[in-house]
Amino acid sequence: MNTLLLSHELLVLALGLGLLLVDLWLPLPAKRKLGYVAALGTGLILLYSLVCVRVPPEGAAGYAFSQMYVLDGLALFFKRFFLLAALLVLLLSVEFADRITSGLSEYYALVLFALAGMLFAASANNFTLLFAALELITITFYILTSFQRHRVASLEAGVKYLVIGALSTAFMVFGIALVYGLSHTLSFDGLARAAGALGGNRVFLFGLVLILAGLGFKIAVVPFQIWVPDVYQGAPVPTTAFLAIGSKAAGFVLLLRVLFLAVPDITAHWPHLLMLLSGASILYGNLCAIPQRNLKRLLGYSGIAHAGYLLLGVAALSAAGRAAVLYYLSGYLFTVLAAFTVICVALRQVDGEDLGALAGLHRRSPLLAATMTLAMASFAGIPPLAGFFGKFLLLKAVLEQAPACAAYYYLTFLALAGIVISLYYYFNVVRVIYWSANATDLSPIPISGPIRLAIYACIAGMLYLGLFPGGILNLATEAVKALP
Repeated sequence: MNTLLLSHELLVLALGLGLLLVDLWLPLPAKRKLGYVAALGTGLILLYSLVCVRVPPEGAAGYAFSQMYVLDGLALFFKRFFLLAALLVLLLSVEFADRITSGLSEYYALVLFALAGMLFAASANNFTLLFAALELITITFYILTSFQRHRVASLEAGVKYLVIGALSTAFMVFGIALVYGLSHTLSFDGLARAAGALGGNRVFLFGLVLILAGLGFKIAVVPFQIWVPDVYQGAPVPTTAFLAIGSKAAGFVLLLRVLFLAVPDITAHWPHLLMLLSGASILYGNLCAIPQRNLKRLLGYSGIAHAGYLLLGVAALSAAGRAAVLYYLSGYLFTVLAAFTVICVALRQVDGEDLGALAGLHRRSPLLAATMTLAMASFAGIPPLAGFFGKFLLLKAVLEQAPACAAYYYLTFLALAGIVISLYYYFNVVRVIYWSANATDLSPIPISGPIRLAIYACIAGMLYLGLFPGGILNLATEAVKALP
């Protein structure tokens, strides 16, 4: 086995274990700075990936663990994506550190272990590794969600996530068992060869549906979304941010591999199912977000809607649709982390996430107010931000398939309706920031240097991807060539 193929995962695991060892000898006041060490280490791993790891030529992917693990263009794209997300989340975690009463070093290490699971998920080429990677991500998030043990809301969120996560795991294991029992293989490549003969077997199809249900939990798509608002609201802010982008992206890379690598012939007959899931998620997420007053809960319902938008690219069943998914996730990364960074810094009270707490933010911190405004505008799909071009690419991919299937026209109309609905609650946040007369605290908000740097990075990402989409779109187009 070529250990260089596993360099990303091994370096991240070594960094996480190293933090736990160093923690044994550090005095309590110095433990907060371990977050900067973790962020620096993650940044160096990302730099190593960009400089030293080359995208394999088309058709020349590297394999490990008897071809259970693959390093191809798609895997490398998502590995760098996860490393960047974790870097920003770790900086956010340091800002949040004073609200974690104990186990701060363990919190940083758990973020890195969740990152390792995401890195393995990006390279999954077998249901065995898929399940192991998902469980590493999920079990780690069980702990991260309930890490503020002194808060009832955090404990409640952890229990809900545990119960529903265990149920989704049961669905997935049963589905994998059915698929293996009929196909006699867990390999995606082997399954692609066997799936053609099993396309009419109802037990086999039922097994695939159960696997999709397990993945649906990860991406928070209807009807597997019931955990999202409560968990988003109760979990610590950095955990919620990492759930919103890291766990969702891990679910989508696995969904792409299962649908287009393992069972492409069967997926070709499922456009209506994918369209139904997409449309239902867009409608449910946007309508439920309208009455929300808690910012994290609002972003939870927004995340359900964005899962629906991302499914547009999957439902298109085209290379352009899959590239649009990767582009949209890239813009979504900067937008989500910008919004949660503002929530973490501006609303420092333990339960101070009510929308009204943002009143007068433009006077307390113009930078935070501008950042939240740009994030809401990008979420809503307003040009020239990343969210606009991402939605444009997804809708374009769907409309290209519409002449062959009229249902795509209805899906496009539903997506556009969802975008219009979302304008109300996204710009309601902006209205509160700039025009609400209920501001009670107008004291300036201090912003640390690292957080200021993270905010500038998020703003630059939203603007750059919106104004100059060609670079990341080319990378996404090359990455999806790993899929048939």
